[in-house]
Amino acid sequence: MESQSEEHDSGKLLRAQSHIWNHIFSFITSMSLKCAVDLGIPDVIHNYGKPMPLSKLITSLSIHPSKTSFIYRLMRILIHSGFFSEQNITKQNELEVEYVLSDASILLLKDNPFSVTPFLQVILDPILTKPWYHLSTWLKNDDPTPFEKAHGMMFWDYAGHDPNLNHLFNDAMASDARFVTSVLIEKYKEVFQGFKSLVDVGGGTGAVTKAIASSFPQLECVVFDLPHVITGLQGSDNLKYVGGNMFEAIPPTDAILLKWILHDWNDEECVNILKKCREAITSKGKHERRVIIIEMVISENEKRDNKSIETQLFFDMEMMVLVSGKERNEKEWAKLIFSAGFSHYKITPILGLRSVIDIYP
Repeated sequence: MESQSEEHDSGKLLRAQSHIWNHIFSFITSMSLKCAVDLGIPDVIHNYGKPMPLSKLITSLSIHPSKTSFIYRLMRILIHSGFFSEQNITKQNELEVEYVLSDASILLLKDNPFSVTPFLQVILDPILTKPWYHLSTWLKNDDPTPFEKAHGMMFWDYAGHDPNLNHLFNDAMASDARFVTSVLIEKYKEVFQGFKSLVDVGGGTGAVTKAIASSFPQLECVVFDLPHVITGLQGSDNLKYVGGNMFEAIPPTDAILLKWILHDWNDEECVNILKKCREAITSKGKHERRVIIIEMVISENEKRDNKSIETQLFFDMEMMVLVSGKERNEKEWAKLIFSAGFSHYKITPILGLRSVIDIYP
């Protein structure tokens, strides 16, 4: 007979095996989700207007007749992962499953102004997944990033030469910007008050700045980004686009917004960017001045939701693989802020995984 200790050891080994298998296959969840989005499943269920039977879902999708039996299996993994919900009903003595959207799949609707579908499409694009196959090789050589190892050039250079990646990336940033800005204006409106001018550094196509300019018409807003990003974009009465390089100079202003910019760069580069920000806001006199950073602050609080911390760590690894950046904890943020010559800062955690970091000259 097996001893109790041997049974205990067997249980530990089986749980360990299951844990490893779960993470080996965890990519299947994200790729199944991408498949559902590519097929338009969230929008099909939404447009149906009520719980949608499997049979109706199948006939509404552009799939080959030989593949109809696989939709149930695709939906089953996505329901398990929380992207859809199901209910079973009996019709004519037959049990049929019906599907409804969850809070998560509502954020995948194409017409949702806060849709995260563009973010899904760029992160799961083969251009961005290929570098992960080079991670271990990269750790053994002196290549700057796994992305450069995979594609022969840095991410920003690739985006500048590939219109499709540039479009995917800017679309993803714009969709996220709309979401973040709506929350900011609703919950933390005072962050934009007291200024006459604001420059959105690395502001992309201007999704954030447009919302700010509309909500604060007295504020002169500038979207500042690389020339290829803003080419052809038109401003408005209190919004304009300016091309340039944040490592060289930033237009003088009262306030600077850095949304999801600094996590793309290493510490030395971040200090340089922040020094340029400080120069831009201190050249405008002694009235209210500030740099407003929207970034993750990695939590070191064990009581915080473990999934939230895990997602922050996913982002940190993504920054390591694609660019030279990182996600930072408060101690690391403080080091950057004070190294750039700022006097103090305030962290306001009102954006879920991200926070508003106000820094003062």
